[in-house]
Amino acid sequence: MILNVSGRTDIIAFYSEWFINRLDKGFVDVRNPFYPKLVSRIYFDNVDAFVFCTKNPIPILKHLNKINKPILFHVTLTPYKKDIEPNVPPKGEIIKSIKELSNIIGIDNLYIRYDPIFLSDKYNIEYHKKAFENLCSLLDGYVKHIIVSFIDDYKNVRKNQKELNYKIFSEKDYEEIGKSFSKSSRDHGMTIQTCFEDRNLVEYGFIKEDCVSMELALKLTNKKYKRWKARKCNCVEMVDIGVYNSCKHFCKYCYANYDEEKVNNNFINHDKNSSLLIGNLEEDDIIKERK
Repeated sequence: MILNVSGRTDIIAFYSEWFINRLDKGFVDVRNPFYPKLVSRIYFDNVDAFVFCTKNPIPILKHLNKINKPILFHVTLTPYKKDIEPNVPPKGEIIKSIKELSNIIGIDNLYIRYDPIFLSDKYNIEYHKKAFENLCSLLDGYVKHIIVSFIDDYKNVRKNQKELNYKIFSEKDYEEIGKSFSKSSRDHGMTIQTCFEDRNLVEYGFIKEDCVSMELALKLTNKKYKRWKARKCNCVEMVDIGVYNSCKHFCKYCYANYDEEKVNNNFINHDKNSSLLIGNLEEDDIIKERK
């Protein structure tokens, strides 16, 4: 199996010590988000590769030598300020860590996600064009591929609509982003794609690709995988070990957080020595090994 660490929360940024503890123990337990009494036990011997998703890879860098499986990193790097991403570290620090990460795992195993793009009076088209060009310039030689997406109408997005103040994209907006981003990425030796968007921008030079395609998974592991039935995209099936409402970045556009009080409670209930990311096993839990 391929382990996703994680699309539900930023384990790397906030729970790296727990993750390394689980590696040492050889297994991790994951509650089913829809049936909490059902717990999947995953032994790392059954894991073929790790896909790490994070806004801050710094906490895991010194531990990467402990991971003896293929690794793919998706690092999200956006140009927003503290009004939108309250607890994301300074972007200069993240840029530095991305370069270090590239040197450790190799440029082919590192993707940058400029994700999501939204437009407002403050974060307008010109702002994004300049920010993206700057990002590509700074990461020239360290990154070969960038994934882009556009803001979606999640519960948390609606709740934070006043702070986001986002506008609906016009065809002219898509055209400007498509042409400008394609040129910036191409000028710096990078390819660019969207992430399962209705407007994939291929007419402006974006490539059509899946974020974790069957071809990429085969290259990483030498194994073939089924498509991920839980999602509508064409990515390969992965097992996510995260927990919703547990990311302390508190980004205003986040799909995985929608209750800040619950996030704070979950963070308090995190035990770095537990087999579960949040809380501990209970007597009436039903534990089943997942292979």
